[in-house]
Amino acid sequence: MPLPKAELHVHIEGTLEPELAFALAARNGVELPYRDTEELRRAYLFQDLQSFLDLYYGLTAVLRTHDDFTELADAYLARATAQGVRHAEIFFDPQAHTARGVPIGTVVEGLARALTAGEERYGISGRLIMCFLRDESAESAMHTLEAAKPYLHRITAVGLDSAEVGHPPSKFREVYAAAEALGLRKVAHAGEEGPPSYIREALDVLGVERIDHGLRCTEDRDLVERLARERIPLTLCPLSNVRLRAIDMLEEHPLRDMMDAGLLCTVNSDDPAYFGGYVGDTFHAVREALGLDDERLRELARNSFEASFLEDDEERRARLIAEVEAYDFGVRPPE
Repeated sequence: MPLPKAELHVHIEGTLEPELAFALAARNGVELPYRDTEELRRAYLFQDLQSFLDLYYGLTAVLRTHDDFTELADAYLARATAQGVRHAEIFFDPQAHTARGVPIGTVVEGLARALTAGEERYGISGRLIMCFLRDESAESAMHTLEAAKPYLHRITAVGLDSAEVGHPPSKFREVYAAAEALGLRKVAHAGEEGPPSYIREALDVLGVERIDHGLRCTEDRDLVERLARERIPLTLCPLSNVRLRAIDMLEEHPLRDMMDAGLLCTVNSDDPAYFGGYVGDTFHAVREALGLDDERLRELARNSFEASFLEDDEERRARLIAEVEAYDFGVRPPE
């Protein structure tokens, strides 16, 4: 069995494999601008975050019905369980779908149905994190939050994603305050391509509890010390950083140095269908590229559960952490 772990940074739209994209396109009468899955896979070569987003949002056109979202999430859970995932906190982008005329209820209920079935089928507990597109207006984000109110029993937290540069967290101050008033937890992408100041804004202006990515915190020593002192989790995505050219080679990733600095780091897949691997593949990749030993992998897995939103099930969290601590690396094949 693989090392038990939680995944805290995965976009469900980013788990859309080419085969499923073509199957859903055929089912829904959507014509894709690619001849076959191989041509589509060749398009997965990105120059930067924006070139990825252009393809990513273009493919969401195949997602139309409750069943589409359920099938998408179930396919992710099946792959995740094979890689040791025991808890998943999944991002989704309602604005990418409502802009195409898909009701937010279709999205939330379709995904939630898969998560509910997934607990029994795969043994994975799940949470949904509703993300606002930061390159859309704050008014659009507030409208999305309002539209989501009938479904808040299915949503654990709000997040902030999409094109980062030029869209500081402070742009969404009011919508985050409204989300907090509704009892939602708060996370935000910051410091992927944006500067360290965006991480500070996410903490001080939005009041987030986790930083998604946070890669560029290493450019600000005081910020690193603060993140370590306050035990702010970072949901790092090393394969994504390489594929989107934030880092040239995985061997240059600062993960090891960040852990040495006392940061509460977690390792995640981000958009695994596009970036060459799911979370177990990512653990394997960083172990090989950065020379992480078994105890460093155990630390990353333990961190993933500690950083999760499992406060409503502390017994499960404690049990999963105990499984990590007791895990015997010597009796299984490489991750």
